[in-house]
Amino acid sequence: MRLRLPAERPTEPPTGYKIAHPVLSHDGTRAGFTGVSLGGALPYAVLDDASCVYGRRHRSPARLCDCGFHCVHDRAAAEAMLCTAEHRAALLLEVSVLGAYIRFERGFRYARQRVRTATVGPCACGATAAALSDAGWGRPGWKALAPVCAGCLRGRTGVSLAGFARLAGEGLRVVARDGGTAPPSPGLAAGADLGVPELVAEAALLQARLDWFQSQLARLGERGNGGSQPG
Repeated sequence: MRLRLPAERPTEPPTGYKIAHPVLSHDGTRAGFTGVSLGGALPYAVLDDASCVYGRRHRSPARLCDCGFHCVHDRAAAEAMLCTAEHRAALLLEVSVLGAYIRFERGFRYARQRVRTATVGPCACGATAAALSDAGWGRPGWKALAPVCAGCLRGRTGVSLAGFARLAGEGLRVVARDGGTAPPSPGLAAGADLGVPELVAEAALLQARLDWFQSQLARLGERGNGGSQPG
């Protein structure tokens, strides 16, 4: 005879932590995340339902399957996963565990989630990230992104942290590790109701792009002068 734990009926959705890579749709109109383990092939939105990664027709999380969203109870345990080389560019997510769930010693496996906060780590050079740029890999229809500072962004395609939050929608809050945040409301127009950290990040992003364009114009000018011959 197997004993079952009593069913839980929390008054508020439990909170969990996980890591994931930010992704941008191929047309640049949507933003989301892709996991780092079993469900990594299936990008998900800020508010989304889990589906079986094996294609089985049962609801997640099924007790005899590994499907469903996964998270841990402890923030420090999730942060520790960012130390591995393949996960250095991942973001730390704080999520609300929604719907049916199975509780384990270290975390949950569950049916539905809302990503409340995404914490962005530093650029590969060590500077505070001002944007998310093409990481050079992805999933079908989705480009993976990685944290990048304003200086390293020069000439590369990227989206600001505030821009990623707006594209992801559902009130997502994007936070740089130094405390800079993106606006929580996805309905705001660009530049509306931004605080000092957001404006500084946006200004740095624009300045990096301006510097790159000026360097390209200077190169074109040098080529033009070098190719002309006196009459």
